[in-house]
Amino acid sequence: MTITNSWLKANHKKPRSKILNKTDRDGLLARVSVKGKVTYSLRYYYNDKQTRLDIGTYPLMTLKEAREEGLRLRKQLELGHNPKIVRQLERQAIIATASLKGLFELWYESYCVKNKKGHHEILRSFELHIFPRLGNLPAEKVTLHEWLDILEKLAETTPAIAERILVNAKQMLKFGTKRRLIPSNPLADIYAKEDLQVRKRSVNRSLSDEEIKMVWIALDESRITEKNKLFVKLCLIYGCRNGELRLSEKRHFDFEKNVWTIPPENHKLGKKSGKPLRRPITPEIKGFLQQAFDLSSGSKYVFTNFEKNEVMGHTAPLQIPYNIMQFLRRRKQFELPHFSMHDLRRTCRSNLSSLTTFNLAEVMLGHSRGIASVYDQHDYLEEQAEAYSAWCRRLNSLVDGEPPAAPSKNNVIRLDRWRRA
Repeated sequence: MTITNSWLKANHKKPRSKILNKTDRDGLLARVSVKGKVTYSLRYYYNDKQTRLDIGTYPLMTLKEAREEGLRLRKQLELGHNPKIVRQLERQAIIATASLKGLFELWYESYCVKNKKGHHEILRSFELHIFPRLGNLPAEKVTLHEWLDILEKLAETTPAIAERILVNAKQMLKFGTKRRLIPSNPLADIYAKEDLQVRKRSVNRSLSDEEIKMVWIALDESRITEKNKLFVKLCLIYGCRNGELRLSEKRHFDFEKNVWTIPPENHKLGKKSGKPLRRPITPEIKGFLQQAFDLSSGSKYVFTNFEKNEVMGHTAPLQIPYNIMQFLRRRKQFELPHFSMHDLRRTCRSNLSSLTTFNLAEVMLGHSRGIASVYDQHDYLEEQAEAYSAWCRRLNSLVDGEPPAAPSKNNVIRLDRWRRA
């Protein structure tokens, strides 16, 4: 007969003259000591040797739980794993994940590194925003309120970062609960839109002339890193997607022919067309690029993570607009409405409408031109260069507070302004 709850209750804490063993199904065994302690064990063969593994005691572990644990370990046995070793490794994992940081590190190495391209940025975001307050706390003791205290404040300033941290924190905690490292996932029912009030912004934000001027002043006068200053200025001038510039390598820039070639894998349309984008390097732009090259002298990438040679992470630019807005609010008493890096691309495109033709502006931004792009293979480098120079002249006049000069090849650009990051 199998073990029953009534049998366990009858033998618990009942002294006897000798040890009593009672078998159950699937190799489960209940052993009653002479003092009446009831221990569940699993009997199995591994490498042709019979082994017994204690898995819990009654009544802390119920009969149902003992059978479920025995079945789980038998499944591991069928996969070729020794249940005894499995349990030892699980105990080590529990010790390693005693802190929230320990749980993160286990999840990061076991899942994140293998499955997420941006795992370096995920690690960096937790190092900046989560570990200083929660990292050393026991993982199972971190409450929902402690998580929300961080995430809600972060959502007010950098909603995109708050949303990404929430997504990854939920995955980490789910990882922990499935492996029985923590009892529950406090963020399981928390969502960015409903609980953090993260809203998708309107997609029609374009900076006004005054806002462009103030952003440029903030870049010149603030303590934002030189690398980030150059990155923002080049994104505004080129109107490129920030990923195109962020992933750029030095070999993509030909200073003899004055051409920046964006390989297909680095731009949106290239994944489908398999064709690169080509943009001119004008005299106004060359100075910025040369400074960026100097700042990343030990790397193949133009823009790198802070004091490292690896490519700038995809979340790195997200904080820059907020830093600009904070500087203008505190130092210039100027309230700049929220903007994103992609809004700089929209700002460039809006201004190009009055500086060049619709078709050329679309070419410059790498937009799809439908059937026209199939038959028109010209790269318009000379025409692009003229339009970019006109855009630089307009930017120069906005920053200096002078009326924009009419677009002309003969207009002279003051390069001292453009070479200052």
